[in-house]
Amino acid sequence: MHKATRTVVSALMLILGLATPAQATEPTVTVMSRNIYLGADVGIAMNLLPDFKAAAQFMWEQVELTDFNQRSKVLANEIAAANPDVVGIQEATKWMCQKGVLSSRVTVYDFTQMLLVELDQLGYTYEIAYAGDNQAINPGFSIPPIPHLTLVTDEDVFPALFGTETVACGFEIADVLLVKSDLGSQVKAVGTTEYKDAYTIIPTLMTVYRGFSWADIAVNGTEIRFVTTHLESLWDEGEVPLAKIQTDQLIADLSDSEIPVIVMGDFNSDPRDPRSETQSNPGEQPVSSQVCPEQVEAPNGPTALSQCNAYWSMIQAGYSDSGPNSQDLKNATWGASALLAGPDPKRQSEALEMGNSYGFTDRLDYVFLSSQLSAASARVVGNTWPIGENLWPCNSSEQNELSRLAISKMDSSLIADAPELTQCLPSDHAGLVVEVSVPSSDAMASTYPDAHSPFPIGFWKGIGIALVAFVLWRIRRRVITSRASKVA
Repeated sequence: MHKATRTVVSALMLILGLATPAQATEPTVTVMSRNIYLGADVGIAMNLLPDFKAAAQFMWEQVELTDFNQRSKVLANEIAAANPDVVGIQEATKWMCQKGVLSSRVTVYDFTQMLLVELDQLGYTYEIAYAGDNQAINPGFSIPPIPHLTLVTDEDVFPALFGTETVACGFEIADVLLVKSDLGSQVKAVGTTEYKDAYTIIPTLMTVYRGFSWADIAVNGTEIRFVTTHLESLWDEGEVPLAKIQTDQLIADLSDSEIPVIVMGDFNSDPRDPRSETQSNPGEQPVSSQVCPEQVEAPNGPTALSQCNAYWSMIQAGYSDSGPNSQDLKNATWGASALLAGPDPKRQSEALEMGNSYGFTDRLDYVFLSSQLSAASARVVGNTWPIGENLWPCNSSEQNELSRLAISKMDSSLIADAPELTQCLPSDHAGLVVEVSVPSSDAMASTYPDAHSPFPIGFWKGIGIALVAFVLWRIRRRVITSRASKVA
């Protein structure tokens, strides 16, 4: 088309009140889903039980090595580069310690606040979404500090805080929604919900609670319900995975929403699950059984088996996966080693065979959109190593060894310009950044998800903790008294 003709057509469109394609573009909202990792391998720690002291010490040492003081900086850089309006965080962790039975708990590391500080220093101000007295922060899985039981020794950190090198420590992870501060005034309602089904590790003592946080936020005049969640990763062979059961509740809890919904989270579900015993499964995802048949080959919305799969349950409930393509393993989001020094060495070889050059083996993280919304763009972040924009220098002997092992298996083209010093990933998960098209709507929410809030510590759980702590205290006192008498 000649320039003069284009000018005439454009003028006619303006006169007739018709929009050009650029003018017709719907407004968008950008979201980010990010599991920021509690900093330690809970699976290995669980294998150390019932030696609580060994488990607590192991986790604390890994938390020090995965150094959130460093990770918070690169995660903040990652968020700043993506500039999302809303961030759905999983594993927003508080590490807390307590000197004695009558002492107050001290928060040693608060990942959410540390991240907010780093963002602020970059000139990006975010806040936890709130409305009235409610904040979009839902505490979930926790192991509290239990004096005389979850003892940890740290001669560098604890003396200044507690006047001693050994205290009881524990953690609490949460699902948190961060919102740009200039969007904070548009938050209409906020809430948190607990999943009714939870995984019990030790009866009365250790139950893994999960749930979700949500916030209704007006974006360019359209109210949207934003949700962040972390579904259960633990599963038992021959049983329906709890991640699937929790997804069914999530779908039911959101089903009455009068406004569009965006669900961000770690669903602990890959589209290939459940897998047969002969299929590649280095991440130890759910396997098939009589209760959970093997997933069909090349599953899609109509053909996929969803009775044991959280991902396909969301799809068949009418949500769309914003992408990028979750069945392309180049877009896998989980596979880093617990110390973050590259891919998990137990999974790297199979990841390479599957087509993921960086050692990621499973797609567990998603942004799901209700039927009113569509994704304008989507990308994975934080999934490249040992060269990448948001890596941090880590230099322990363990991390150096893991890094050398991983690099030795990688394609030379990916490591040609790798720095000499070991670089670590910001999390054991990759993140997702999605730009969502938002059609104009004047719908307003009038129904909200039920809270389903359990009592934080059930009666028998409290009794169990108290009895175990008392018995261990008595044993420790007896040992100390015995040693003293021998010295005397």
